[in-house]
Amino acid sequence: MNQLKEGKPKAVRESDQLIVLRGRESRPQGEGADRYTKSVTENINWTRRAGKVMHTSLLGIANKAKKQKKHRFGNLYEMLNEENLLDCWRHIRKNAAYGVDRISAQEYGRNLKENVRDLVERLKRKKYRAKLIRRHYIPKGQDEHRPLGIPAIEDKLLQVAVKRILEAIYEQDFVWCSYGYRPNKGALDAVERLTGKLQFERFNYVVEADIKGFFDNMDHDRMIEMLRERIEDGALLRLIKKWLKAGVLETDGKVKHPATGTPQGGIISPVLSNVYLHNVLDTWFHKLVRNESSGRAYIIRYADDYVSAFQNKGDAEGFYRMLKKRLGKYGLELAEEKTRIIEFKRETQGSSRFTFLGFEYYWDRDMSGKAHLKRRTSPEKLQKSLANFTMWCRINRNMKLKEMFKQLNSKLRGYFNYYGVIGNLRSICRFHHTAMGILHKWLNRRSQRKSYNWKGFEELLKHFNVLQPYIVERPKRQRVKLLF
Repeated sequence: MNQLKEGKPKAVRESDQLIVLRGRESRPQGEGADRYTKSVTENINWTRRAGKVMHTSLLGIANKAKKQKKHRFGNLYEMLNEENLLDCWRHIRKNAAYGVDRISAQEYGRNLKENVRDLVERLKRKKYRAKLIRRHYIPKGQDEHRPLGIPAIEDKLLQVAVKRILEAIYEQDFVWCSYGYRPNKGALDAVERLTGKLQFERFNYVVEADIKGFFDNMDHDRMIEMLRERIEDGALLRLIKKWLKAGVLETDGKVKHPATGTPQGGIISPVLSNVYLHNVLDTWFHKLVRNESSGRAYIIRYADDYVSAFQNKGDAEGFYRMLKKRLGKYGLELAEEKTRIIEFKRETQGSSRFTFLGFEYYWDRDMSGKAHLKRRTSPEKLQKSLANFTMWCRINRNMKLKEMFKQLNSKLRGYFNYYGVIGNLRSICRFHHTAMGILHKWLNRRSQRKSYNWKGFEELLKHFNVLQPYIVERPKRQRVKLLF
């Protein structure tokens, strides 16, 4: 796998693009844009025509949503037809885990046209039923696990189609401060934007806040009410409600029927969460909090992770008091232990720090002695990454070396491409040095005899061209005035 480079995005077909009327070309979204399965390849011309029809329909919706902010869309359920669903099949990961029906994407794709035709027929007769969601837990930290929900393949396909419709509408409504799970916006974009705002504008206080169990506590009725502001198609809203109310099959075999929340891992969940927080946080902050503040006020959000900055202390304290009531109104709860007001002035160099999206922000001085905002990998994330790397080495220590080092480079590349921001070289070098020590330890446990001394291990790293730490972010040649 070649090292990721900045520059031109991969070219995509017109029908692959999400409809975002905001300038740059969109990138493929959803569970991933894959190659066709063998059975679909045989009908490639037909599916291309279907893709053009789908794209044209979404473009029309997006244009209308942008021009008419109060318009409520009807007849969206009719877009869930055979042609459009087949086009959506390209956005399904073919190697993803299967749901409760234990039907894989490869198996479903062998008779794709027949399966889709049957699904559409059930939708028309209102006989479609959402299947249970299979619960799966992934490690989140020491003795912590994050619950994921894995829908059945048929539900995934249908959710991709509805997700594209919702995005065509709501991408025209979402404000600039929202970065999570959106086309042309990512975590590093949010990190860069926050860095620029704090560096070049006078913000003296930061409110670091966290919502307790957001994905588990979203109010279903409130969610549907929010969707009704833009959608008057009752059939589509009932379909979304079926997914919200779908039972969850736990690992112990028990079935739970959640009264609130949406499963993390579901294709439809990210766009629904953005709609929810758009109404709860984003519009509220810009229409009320910012307008009533005596100084500058700013918020940036990636999914349910957000940070607010204020020029004046009184505005920060007022926002902190209002935030708890605002979240409670929508069935959400503030995590008190993770919420605080921080004095973050240029003069408080090194003493005030906060974290956002895995980075720790703090003030320091540059080589010329001027105050400069710096970022480094947060200590918590660094330790978590090393713990995950240790687990990987322990499990895969007996893998063939060629394959092991191929996967190693892939992991290092992903780590450096995320944390390789300007000023963070020391942290990623620390990660690399410690990780290589861990790898050396576990390679020597492949047998009862010690396999490599340090000199032999270093030669092994050179032989397999193990990546060295590098910085991905490039300095801006000219700083322009931030518009927001």
